[in-house]
Amino acid sequence: MKELPVEDLAQVIRAEPTKSTNAVVAGISIDSRTIRAGDCFFAVKGANFDGHDYIGQAFARGAACAVVGRDVGPGPNILKVADTVKALGTLARWYRSELGFKVVAITGSAGKTTTREMAYHVLSRQFSCAQAPKSFNNAIGVPLTLLSADEDHEIVIVEVGSNAPGEISQLAEIASPDIAVVTNIYPAHLAGFGNIEAIIKEKASIAEGLKGAGKLLINGDFEELVRHCSTIKKDFITFGEGAGCDIRAEGLVSEGISGQLTIEGKDISVPLAGRANLLNALAAWAICEQFSIGVEEFAEAIRTFEAVDMRLQITKSGPITIINDCYNANPASMANALDCLSQVGFGHRKVFICGTMAELGARSGKLHRQLGKLVAESGVEVLLAAGDFADAVAEAAKTSACNDNFEAFVFKNTNELCNNLSRFVQRDDIVLVKGSRSAKLEQAVVKLDVNKFDA
Repeated sequence: MKELPVEDLAQVIRAEPTKSTNAVVAGISIDSRTIRAGDCFFAVKGANFDGHDYIGQAFARGAACAVVGRDVGPGPNILKVADTVKALGTLARWYRSELGFKVVAITGSAGKTTTREMAYHVLSRQFSCAQAPKSFNNAIGVPLTLLSADEDHEIVIVEVGSNAPGEISQLAEIASPDIAVVTNIYPAHLAGFGNIEAIIKEKASIAEGLKGAGKLLINGDFEELVRHCSTIKKDFITFGEGAGCDIRAEGLVSEGISGQLTIEGKDISVPLAGRANLLNALAAWAICEQFSIGVEEFAEAIRTFEAVDMRLQITKSGPITIINDCYNANPASMANALDCLSQVGFGHRKVFICGTMAELGARSGKLHRQLGKLVAESGVEVLLAAGDFADAVAEAAKTSACNDNFEAFVFKNTNELCNNLSRFVQRDDIVLVKGSRSAKLEQAVVKLDVNKFDA
């Protein structure tokens, strides 16, 4: 972050007057445990913690100032505001306008993180780039990503997510992107949106924050998205497989742990499993092309890309192979993961450790039953399902199974599943682990790695 006097920061966020020194802010943090000397600590109140309780620790670690939303007692460099999260967004919006870097903002129902990482991997070869260290895609994460950039950065790539209507447009106003991207549209977070039409409207609202000459890139294979974007007062560029797309890929082939697609006559190898990752590569190419990256350069760079943690990440643990895709889940990403399992698992027994798909609202039961049917059709031989809709998945899978040897087991929660893994996983199995973030199925991955299953 470019250094900023505390007095100037207070003016930007319109903090109440306070005793001040000549301190200078060199970074921003919301975690008192990771404060560095010179950081400004924003006291954020969460569901399980309140940053105001850790003001003392923040200053003890060298914080230059603290932004608070309630009285915490007298002291120098305590900046009081009505809402610390809104103040963080205000600071990020101002900071973004002060520095000259370009901003790429990526949204969509799936593939945001991998697309971001791919674009960063390619663009950072020619430009000084910054990106979020994790999936920082909300009202806290987007500002933190922008504020992590410094004067030398030329491009900042952010993710923009949403659980309810109106969130993306607010984040887009903060980020003010030069390039906004919608990767795809699928049923996700239906509890907050209700229907696919609302999801389309929300994702497309990223265009509301575009700078004057900014570019909107959308997946042209989603007709309803294209139709909606045709009604807003923004030109857009489409990418996809369809003949009408402005940026087009052909010949997508996913085989085991890698795949290939053809762009502008160039065959491009992507060292990742799953067809969805080929489409993520296409979205990344659409971004990179806006910065005059050539297709040859893109192909050369993308072939060295490595899988993102917990996104179709394939690892070995002793004699078993794990497909770790447990960061999150919706119906579309479940289908892609099962397709990957069927390819990678050829010739091996296929085990699916399945968690709940969260936030699907009134359609949760139906969508989990559809998942169970897909599990059976994908050739899974052992289903280990945990969580609220585990019964629905298991029963639908049993009903649809053509394999007489198919087995399904249901567990109340992830802990119970983990405690029983050694009963069901065998040597040489291919194990897919996938569920929504709330399922915390990374615990199962750890258990698989600890056990090794050498017996």
